[in-house]
Amino acid sequence: MICIEISKPGEPEVLVPVERPTPAPGNGEVLINVAAAGVNRPDVMQRRGKYPPPPGASDIPGLEVAGTIDAIGSGVTKWKRGDRVCALLAGGGYADHCVAPAPQCLPVPSRLDVVAAAALPETYFTVWTNLFERGRLSAGEAVLIHGGSSGIGTTAIQLARAFGARVFATAGSAEKCAACERIGAERCINYKTEDFVAIVRDLTRGAGVNVVLDMVGAEYFARNLESLAVEGRLVEIATLQGTKTELNIPILMQRRLTITGSTLRIRTVEQKGAIADALQEHVWPLLEAGTVAPVVHATFPLRDAAAAHRVMESGAHVGKLVLVV
Repeated sequence: MICIEISKPGEPEVLVPVERPTPAPGNGEVLINVAAAGVNRPDVMQRRGKYPPPPGASDIPGLEVAGTIDAIGSGVTKWKRGDRVCALLAGGGYADHCVAPAPQCLPVPSRLDVVAAAALPETYFTVWTNLFERGRLSAGEAVLIHGGSSGIGTTAIQLARAFGARVFATAGSAEKCAACERIGAERCINYKTEDFVAIVRDLTRGAGVNVVLDMVGAEYFARNLESLAVEGRLVEIATLQGTKTELNIPILMQRRLTITGSTLRIRTVEQKGAIADALQEHVWPLLEAGTVAPVVHATFPLRDAAAAHRVMESGAHVGKLVLVV
């Protein structure tokens, strides 16, 4: 098979096409003939040498794919050859074939082509488990979503709105803010020119939001707490601007705040499979109905993965980048 290898830690040029043996599915796995693979920020971190794959995972980057099942490993009963699926991976997606644990596969929604389907797993798994399971966002509550124009952000905005929440977001330009508002944000705040704490407080009549979904990290930590309402929840999913900060404990106590967060890649197959089941029950009907849909900014041939990474690092995109085999 053709795959994209990280020849050494470095800039996008270290992503090179190579030939490797096509993997065989093991117990509980399926072999997918990959049609498209999503590009995500963790891929960039792995390329830089800052986010190694977990033990036993492929060293090939790529955390999500869509395509057709080519072969079935022992013990797999849910899927058969020829099924169209998208899948969450711990690695190996930048290739024309990959193996995936069967519980981490989901059917391609009928309204979507394989390119759009490849943009689903990483962001939808992440948003569901963090915003709705850990953040406990419910109808009638208000949420602030940082990085609103990212793949995670565009997913979170749509899902939060679909489940009846008031949605506020942040983004770095007027164009990106407009894009966030087109897909469901009541107000998107330009973090370069506006104070999101003051605006959120004003829009909620001083109450604050019930949930903040944050990927910035230390730089926003104190202001995120200021933005929260009583009983509010701060959910951390990335640390793009710092990993360590100070906590004013009385604020936590007085407003009964909850601070939580998670990572996805290191979870067990059983844990990821449980998220997949929840998505199929609660979110896949929304995709089938066209209520929500992935936002795909651009596609690139698999061999041009380096070009996709340059766009990712430029921050010029809105939504997802996808490699097409």
